[in-house]
Amino acid sequence: MEYSGDKGKKVAFHTLGCKLNFSETSTISRNFKEKGFDIVNFNSEADIYVINTCSVTEQADKKCRHAIHKIQTKNPNAFIAVVGCYAQLKPEEIASNLGVDLVLGTKEKFNILDHLNNLKKNEVPEIYSCEIEQIDHFDSSHSEADRTRSFLKVQDGCDYSCSYCTIPLARGKSRNKKISDLILEAKKIAQSGIKEIILTGVNIGDFGKSTNESFFDLIQALEKVSGIERVRISSIEPNLITDEIIEFVSKSKKVQHHFHIPLQSGCNKILAKMQRRYNRDLFKSRVDRIKELMHDAFIGVDVIVGFPGETEDDFDDTYQFLSELDASFYHVFSYSERSNTKSANFDHKIPKNIISKRSKKLHELAEEKQHNFYVKNLGKEADVLFEAYKKNDLIFGFTGNYIKVETAFEKALIGNIKRVKLESVSKSGNVIVKMR
Repeated sequence: MEYSGDKGKKVAFHTLGCKLNFSETSTISRNFKEKGFDIVNFNSEADIYVINTCSVTEQADKKCRHAIHKIQTKNPNAFIAVVGCYAQLKPEEIASNLGVDLVLGTKEKFNILDHLNNLKKNEVPEIYSCEIEQIDHFDSSHSEADRTRSFLKVQDGCDYSCSYCTIPLARGKSRNKKISDLILEAKKIAQSGIKEIILTGVNIGDFGKSTNESFFDLIQALEKVSGIERVRISSIEPNLITDEIIEFVSKSKKVQHHFHIPLQSGCNKILAKMQRRYNRDLFKSRVDRIKELMHDAFIGVDVIVGFPGETEDDFDDTYQFLSELDASFYHVFSYSERSNTKSANFDHKIPKNIISKRSKKLHELAEEKQHNFYVKNLGKEADVLFEAYKKNDLIFGFTGNYIKVETAFEKALIGNIKRVKLESVSKSGNVIVKMR
């Protein structure tokens, strides 16, 4: 039964995981606002708390349980709803937590207002989940909370079967809306005054399977949306970064010179065990092609440390590959065993102390790569979109090629793109800029 009660009820949201989750939470929160709810901070007292979950790692599951406990301790009479990937994969596990009233899997999370029962606490938690094969609908979403940029969901689900990953089990098959529908959504974002769109999804390079279109078609169409000055591509699989995409971005006035590409391992033996759809030679060829056409491109790379069977030689192979790769930063993740994945049954698990040691080494390399990239860009001019927050009387922002900058706070800079000169690297690791 859809919630019908009082205006002025308070709802708080807590989002775990990826930017896709963030965009979906933002859309769900707008649905609550339309029903008269007041949106409050998660640390504030509320009538209902909604936790949008991730389940990529064991740590994400723990964060969800911690959030539930925090609510229950602070406000035991509040209605607690848990939605999203963890709720899809392990609804009974979530329902066993004291205080949980409602658990909604992937198919029902956008229908949360239909299940609130006027916010009466449930003696037994209600669970609404389904078999993942039944999920074929695409729920549109985008974020609006950030006044400078919006995360636009363009794709959902994944048809890949990487041996360590639960996402296909949590989100279903690859699907998307038509480009024409997404363009209408982008225009709505532009009308709100937001200048940058970040394209999000599970496997955005796979865009178009359900509409007979392509990711290349999508970015060409977004280039023409007036009011949007920047388009940024989030994580995209290396085997799906075509030459035509790279060449288009290199000439585009809106799509930024910034790529986030998951590698996961620099060792071909481990890539094969992971069931990734490329080897490191293909990966390097994509990075080299990007850098050939865009010398200033920022390339962020995901790496998993401690996959089952990763020997010291395998790790050294990865480290050497990453040292020589012309990348700008490494996002380092420790392998997390997930139930119902093939790798959970693999032999030769890596001890946590060894994983920690390897992770530390890669984190140090990541910091070195980023620092070197920043230093390489000093003395240049760049356009910066400034953020809507300040810290220690400073305002922050990002260049098109994803260099984080800082300068003295001026309220007039918020949400605006300004020309600056990159002068020096601060103690905090950002680039200090001078206004042009």
